[in-house]
Amino acid sequence: MNFELSEEQRAFAESARDFARAELAPHAAHWDAEAIFPKETIAKAGELGFCGLYAPESIDGLALPRLDATLVFEELAALDPSTTAFITIHNMATWMLGTWGSAAVRARWGQALTSGARLASYCLTEPGAGSDAASLKTRAERDGDGYLITGSKAFISGAGSTDVLIVMARTGAPGSGAAGISAFAVPADAPGIAYGKKEEKMGWNSQPTRQISFDQVRVPADHLLGQEGDGFKIAMKGLDGGRINIATCSIGAAQGALDAAQRYLHERRQFGRPLADFQALQFKLADMATELVAARQMVRLAASKLDAGHADASVYCAMAKRFATDAGFEVCNQALQIHGGYGYIREYPLERLLRDARVHQILEGTNEIMRVIIARRMLQDNATETIR
Repeated sequence: MNFELSEEQRAFAESARDFARAELAPHAAHWDAEAIFPKETIAKAGELGFCGLYAPESIDGLALPRLDATLVFEELAALDPSTTAFITIHNMATWMLGTWGSAAVRARWGQALTSGARLASYCLTEPGAGSDAASLKTRAERDGDGYLITGSKAFISGAGSTDVLIVMARTGAPGSGAAGISAFAVPADAPGIAYGKKEEKMGWNSQPTRQISFDQVRVPADHLLGQEGDGFKIAMKGLDGGRINIATCSIGAAQGALDAAQRYLHERRQFGRPLADFQALQFKLADMATELVAARQMVRLAASKLDAGHADASVYCAMAKRFATDAGFEVCNQALQIHGGYGYIREYPLERLLRDARVHQILEGTNEIMRVIIARRMLQDNATETIR
């Protein structure tokens, strides 16, 4: 088992770090304060391949392993978790379109999405279907040579500012559960689509979040992703990678917070000595670093399991998401504590990193749901033979 990164992986990480310092760091606080969605900057990220990291080569994606993608996302999130989180969502939607989309759909949007010239939103959650995604009620009824989609989606990142929506809708009969769900690529400006108000949020302010309503929205038949009934399978495959992505954003935020705390301990003096001389703060810093390294290794293990097609990859992804988002938030919280009152004001990045990291414990399945997934697998007869 080799924990060292290859030269190519290091190059990807360095490229992302340079981009984050040049394009994200100078503006992240302003985007957060003014709730600005930096589409032009995301397009610049696309020029480096960051908008199609694991999308297939058939749509000009880089087709990278998920492990390699985490290296890029972590570096970006260290300086701007909010914008990075949207980039991860766009990557997931782009990968879905490129993997299951028809030739017509890939030709229309594929290259535009991987380049960052166009952006995508992922539409699974509904007002009454969050953790229980299989109970979604948005319907897609067959009508001639297409489908009519009716229903609503909630908490959709980028909604109202993106170009294509990856929508999960029920094509099966009511009560058909997961087996009756299908996935569609829907133009974001299609007639019958209406966007709700821009939600005012605790964090993630550089990306808009809105509810979307669909009223008899006509979609051509070739905009179906995969086959009818494949939607839930596609969604679950997306969630495995999405959990790794969000966990990685937490690691990045925590690393940014830890870096800030290290600098502050050397700069700030109390009682005639730098804070770095106080053993209590040294111990706090040591615990933060240890938790962060443990979380990073767990995320990379889960990403490796997903890349290898391991039978229990979903469980490892759930473990990584649960642990890394909890640990990442706590590292941000402790870094803010080290800064004292300065950590609480917006002149320093700590309060923004803390606010942005908090929602990661809710997204892509709450951490309580992650525990359900893990526990159910552990209670199966052969769990001890596989989860180790």
